[in-house]
Amino acid sequence: MSVELASVCPLDCPDTCSFTVSVEEGKVAKVRGSKANPLTNGVVCNKVARYYPEFVHGKNRLTYPMKRVGPKGGEDFERISWEEAFDTIYERFTAIIQEHGPQAIVPYNYAGPHGLLAMGSMDLRFFYRLGASILFRRAMCGGVKSEAFKGTFGLAGAMQPEQCAKSKLIVVWGNNVTYCNLHLAPIIKKAKAEGAKLVVIDPKRIKIAEQADMYLPVRPGMDLILAWAIAVELERIGGFDQAFIDQHVEGAEEFMTEALKYSIEQSAELCGVSEEDIRAFAKLYKETAPAAISVGNGIERNRNGGNGIRAIFALPALAGKFGVAGGGIVGGAGNLFPKTIDKLQRPDLIPEGTRTLNIIDIGRHLAEDDLDIPLKGVFIYNHNPVVVSPDQNLTKKGLSREDVFTVGCDVAMTDSMKYCDIILPAATHFEHDDIFCAYGQPYLQRAEPVIAPVGESLPNTEIFRRLAARFGFNEEIFKATDKELIDDAIDNNDPRLKGYRPSEIPVGTALSMERNGEDTILFKNALPATPSGRIELKSGYLRDTFGEEIPTYHPVEDSFPLSLVTPSSNKMITSTFGGVKANDDVPELEIHPEDAAARGLKDGMQVKVYNRLGEVYLPLKISDNVRPGVLYSPKGSWFKTTTNNQTVSALAPTFKADLSEGACFNDCRVEVVAA
Repeated sequence: MSVELASVCPLDCPDTCSFTVSVEEGKVAKVRGSKANPLTNGVVCNKVARYYPEFVHGKNRLTYPMKRVGPKGGEDFERISWEEAFDTIYERFTAIIQEHGPQAIVPYNYAGPHGLLAMGSMDLRFFYRLGASILFRRAMCGGVKSEAFKGTFGLAGAMQPEQCAKSKLIVVWGNNVTYCNLHLAPIIKKAKAEGAKLVVIDPKRIKIAEQADMYLPVRPGMDLILAWAIAVELERIGGFDQAFIDQHVEGAEEFMTEALKYSIEQSAELCGVSEEDIRAFAKLYKETAPAAISVGNGIERNRNGGNGIRAIFALPALAGKFGVAGGGIVGGAGNLFPKTIDKLQRPDLIPEGTRTLNIIDIGRHLAEDDLDIPLKGVFIYNHNPVVVSPDQNLTKKGLSREDVFTVGCDVAMTDSMKYCDIILPAATHFEHDDIFCAYGQPYLQRAEPVIAPVGESLPNTEIFRRLAARFGFNEEIFKATDKELIDDAIDNNDPRLKGYRPSEIPVGTALSMERNGEDTILFKNALPATPSGRIELKSGYLRDTFGEEIPTYHPVEDSFPLSLVTPSSNKMITSTFGGVKANDDVPELEIHPEDAAARGLKDGMQVKVYNRLGEVYLPLKISDNVRPGVLYSPKGSWFKTTTNNQTVSALAPTFKADLSEGACFNDCRVEVVAA
């Protein structure tokens, strides 16, 4: 007998789809979209529809605790009980604390599931109470763009995707809509049917560019230069709204002083977009309203990522594009939700003076043992670091150390789990309660289990509840149920909850967090939440935090001639689903015909992509969809697709972006030769 139950997608994607799950004999049989979320409206991506049943019930699923009995990185593990697992963790962590102190332990977690409970609740209470090193994880992805938004607009909401239906110009900048923001695509289609123009700016002619009225093939990492050039041209042709600038914009003069350091000819040469196209776009942007810009996360993944995004945000400020439906910047969704994160995670438990470590640096700290208090205990969860971390080989080296005790907790037997001494089986989001905000749309949703935990697996919250008890943490906050944690996560008094307690929001519904049932329109019914109350192109917050008061350009020098861009694919979300059979195939490397001809490379041949950090072997696809000088291969593939346990992350540098000390994956420089 089949039953259909409501759920929510937990994956690292801005859309946060609502689901209808078909359950047969206690198993997830089918996952489809539901209409609970008005934005996603019954549509889900192919990877969700195709891969979730295998992800939940396939041969790669972890269903009982294990201990390592062979070398790290290998396949040799032995089944143990939960009691033995917790006892071992307690004994080993206690010994580490006695010798080195609690900061010798670090949680190595990211954001595999995006429910507020699974992503960070009881787990953080446990590590804060333990006194472990704090992990700054937003540097991996999203932190740069978030800081750019905060520095420019504050923690304000802005235009949400559905408003783009009212736009007459939509600019998709570094946002692969088809793979990473699927539900914006039908909105664009609707707007175009009403006469709107579409401009796509990206190093690759992505799928949505087939519908574009203009495509600008910017070089990776040169978005700042392009945005400056557009601003300079807008000023030249009278495209600035001086009255709006005088009233609502801070730092326009200083911003333009930096932009004017580059002539349009210099900018065109640097960013790879012709002078003619820069001028044509600026003219179109000046003359068209409402005009919306949707900025993707890929732009942040370089040394100038934060300032590039800030410069894009400056364009509607200088041109006065705010104040109307469909005008301005799509973003700020995460700021709409009434989250009470401190109540959920309890940072007041953190001992004074506890250090914070950047997630990007953990591999180096382990491999080079370069900290005053060495890392001796690692707890990996919600993360697959050996696949997704930059300088992959250094991360593998660090996690291979026999003198570091490593615990892993995951749904699947990932490549990272193979480096662990103890493995704990985690439940999928289909198996526990959670509540879901979003970072790309304004709907709050709650989910309940649709199946029982598979095998002996447990939700993250229960795992850390039991660990807390084993460590003798008997305070009431470590006994909170999942429903109590949900109530801790969201402000119960917010009127947008319509009288529901957060833990009682009906499943299969989605509550809009836009106020008074109105579209959020900056400078009509909302204002920036910056210290000045204005759009801050000159930011005291970013000056004090990162030394970046005004967007400035930081050149990246490298002797390797080609840029390697490693975005999301249509088959995985980061590395999630990498274990299913459909992802056994080796991903392709795309190259422009000019670059292939210069190296004597042929379509379909095996090639070696390499730099100082590593080498990766991939089949070649020659395509003029990528611009000259750029290679393109998706991130997230597991080691089963390789012959040397190196994927594209092995080639990524570990230097930091201008904001948030973020990862610079798209500053990867390489060469390619026949294998």
